[in-house]
Amino acid sequence: MAGILRRIFSVNYMLKPKQRTDNQLPESKEVYSIALQTAWPSILEAFLVGLIGLCDTVMVGALGGSLGDDAIAGVGITGQPRMILFAAIFSLNVGVTAVVARRKGENNREKANETLMQSLIVCFLIVITMGVLGFVFARPLMLFAGAREDTRILDFAVQYFKITSVGFVFASLSMIMNAAQRGVGNTRISMYTNITANIINLIFNYLLINGNLGFPRLMVKGAAIATVTGNIVAFIICILNITVRAKEDRFLKLKFKISNFKLKLETLKGVLNVSSSAFVEQICMRIGFFTYARLVAGLDTPTVPAIATYTICMSLQNMSFTFGDGLSIASSSLVGRSLGAERPDMAIIYGKASQRLAICISSVLVFIFIFGRYFFIGLFTNTEAVIKMGVVIIILIAISSPFQTSQVVVNGSLRGAGDTKFVAIISFVSITFIRPLVTWFLCYPMGLGLTGAWLSLIFDQMLRLILGFWRFSKGKWTTKKV
Repeated sequence: MAGILRRIFSVNYMLKPKQRTDNQLPESKEVYSIALQTAWPSILEAFLVGLIGLCDTVMVGALGGSLGDDAIAGVGITGQPRMILFAAIFSLNVGVTAVVARRKGENNREKANETLMQSLIVCFLIVITMGVLGFVFARPLMLFAGAREDTRILDFAVQYFKITSVGFVFASLSMIMNAAQRGVGNTRISMYTNITANIINLIFNYLLINGNLGFPRLMVKGAAIATVTGNIVAFIICILNITVRAKEDRFLKLKFKISNFKLKLETLKGVLNVSSSAFVEQICMRIGFFTYARLVAGLDTPTVPAIATYTICMSLQNMSFTFGDGLSIASSSLVGRSLGAERPDMAIIYGKASQRLAICISSVLVFIFIFGRYFFIGLFTNTEAVIKMGVVIIILIAISSPFQTSQVVVNGSLRGAGDTKFVAIISFVSITFIRPLVTWFLCYPMGLGLTGAWLSLIFDQMLRLILGFWRFSKGKWTTKKV
């Protein structure tokens, strides 16, 4: 057994003969230490942000009874439309992290800062447009997402979506700045920023949802205002971290001069080359996820509260995702920096080390979800029908956890190398077509309901893991230029 574990986790077994160079490899302990030092702030950040998001849902559900279930459903149904608004920003983030990481590896501080500034300009132009569209077309978007006319769920969804569309501008600009910080390895800055902002969000949730300490009882409106307040706090902290609070020796430090606000296409070229494929991936993902959520919404009836159960269980699924997401961020940064320093062998090693860590963490999550399923679902609701469906879905969440975290890390490594086109193709095939088709078949003709939706999710995660791992193993991504 010790020999098998050594072959799995030792750096000496991670490279094929043709991938080895004359450069000396570090010890396994050093590699995992660097990977964990880079990853733990992102993991902790993602986990705590996800936990606070979970608390959001719990606090909305605390309105009680059918009102609480409708509030959860109303907030939940805004999820995929909001992600559609963020699609361009998520793809831009991928490009920013990949390019800034390369410039860090090349020790080109001037170009890294120029890349960040140009990306912020592009981001601002995008988010103003998308924010206005989200606010104006909130109601038709919620109807298209599956909310039914003249229901309390629709009213809650429109309220939440309109208000959070205002915070979209601040949240997006913060994401770009944090993406650049992660690219140079400053994952702690992003962690502190998001944790602080989400604590503010949580405090205002407490004050405004149920009207505590003399504040008005605004219910779902209060949750939305709390979210926007957190977005604004995050934006202020991010700005301070790259300007007045940035030390002279810090790799990222911006000066907002008028001359810096001119678009420089040569600088943007690398970011846009990476982001364009990531944008296609995001669009494919959002169409697929939107269709998936719409199919689930079609299962909702007065006796089968599918939307509320889906929102609760997806919140728990996202907690599993946070660990993979944190490791993916670290892997993306380490891979990009290694390639920038012309060490493709180390890029492969850091990618594989992150994969090993993902497997270890997700194995623990399997047991936590299975043995804690009644406790977790009971945090959100006391509705018997929701609990009955939810405890079954949580077992499926446990089963999906190893596949989900692993595929996120593998594909994150590919993104860090700039190989976003292949990842986009995987998403296009699996999320846009296969997952919705399998979901429809299992939920409706097969009559499996919400269970069928989660079985299709597991199939999707497995497929993307297999294809991503195949691409990673080929090693061609190490020759990408950005």
